[in-house]
This record gives sequence, C-alpha cells and structure tokens, in this order.
Amino acid sequence: MAAEIDYRVRRSARARRVSVKVHPDAAVEVVLPQRAPERAAAAAVVELAPWIERRLAEVAAARAIVARRAGTLPYLGEHLLVVGEPSRRVARRQEGRLLVPAGDPRPAIERFYRRAAREEIAPRLDAATAAVGATYSGLSIRGQRSRWASCSARGAMSFNWRLLLAPEQVLEYVVWHEVCHLEIRDHSPRFWALLASRFPGWREQRAWLRENGATLVL
Repeated sequence: MAAEIDYRVRRSARARRVSVKVHPDAAVEVVLPQRAPERAAAAAVVELAPWIERRLAEVAAARAIVARRAGTLPYLGEHLLVVGEPSRRVARRQEGRLLVPAGDPRPAIERFYRRAAREEIAPRLDAATAAVGATYSGLSIRGQRSRWASCSARGAMSFNWRLLLAPEQVLEYVVWHEVCHLEIRDHSPRFWALLASRFPGWREQRAWLRENGATLVL
C-alpha cells in the first residue's frame, strides 16, 4: 500500500512523533523527528493508508469545487468576477470584479488577498479585543499550510490570508477564537465556554471550516 501513495519526508527538530499531513494541493507529507529512522515514514504511510486515501478523496472533491468557480473568486461570501487586463500589474477589487494582470495572475491575486487580509482582520481584531478589554502585541498575515491562525504567549497574532476566501462569519469566528486565547491558552472546556459566551455561533463556523477548508485556495 505504501508504494501506491506518493509522499515526501520532512524532518523537524520540533517534532516529537511521526505525523502525516495531506495538504490542499494533494501532497502527502510525513514529518519525522530528527532521530527517527527513514523507515518510520513508510510504516506510517502503510498504517494510515485508509485515512490518507479518504483525505485525498476529500481534497480531490474540494479541487473540483474550485474548478467550478468559472472565472470568479470568493471574498468573504461575495463572488468577484476575475477580469484580466494586459497593462495591469497589481490586482484590484472594483465593483464586484477583481481586476488582474493578463497571463498568469496568481501571484498578483495572492498579493491582493494578503493586503486585503490585513485590512479586513485588523479592525475586527481591534474591535474584539476592545470589547473584552484585552490587548495583543502584533498582527502578521501568513500563508500557513496547516493552521488558520495562532496567538503566541506574548499576544502576537497571526492569520492566514486564505480566510478571506471563506464567508465573513468564518473569519469572525477565527478572530474570536484567537482573542479568547489571549485569556486561555489551551482548548480546555473553559476555553470553549468562553468562546461560546463571546461568539455563540462558533460550532457552525468551525464545522464549515473543517468541511470546506480545502477549497480555500486560488
């Protein structure tokens, strides 16, 4: 079974155990601790083959959904018509359209979403922290492959720009999730109770993200 599944190996000084990830681009990655033998990767793929195949099927279904966008891109629940312009260098949103460079516009589109993510997330984060009397130490926008957001022990916030491809309420949920981490670092029952008190619809939005997260790609 392992020979039927292509995978790559990455060693990590932070890893304490062998783990397997299936990324949105259908790449299967095995993360090994520094001292783990290479054969541990093949053994993990064999053991987790049914789960890997299910995840690959989910990714394939998600990519089919992406393919059906038919020249549009989602933006917080809105669908922007992608319009190529030969002389354009920078992607810009205008009246329900996303004006992009002709040719391969993906780099310009990603830069647009990264810029827009800061503009959309910063005021939401400011409003949420002000509402509960909390503060954060900084905001960064990234393109993490395995997480949507994070809150460091020092209160530094990081959000994935791909969240702008989700409905607005999903973004609101992720913002409140991280704001609650300013008070409770773990995912204990206390944390979920706090989140429920501040964002009652969190379960529905988390479920949407889990079911559709693989579609949040360009």
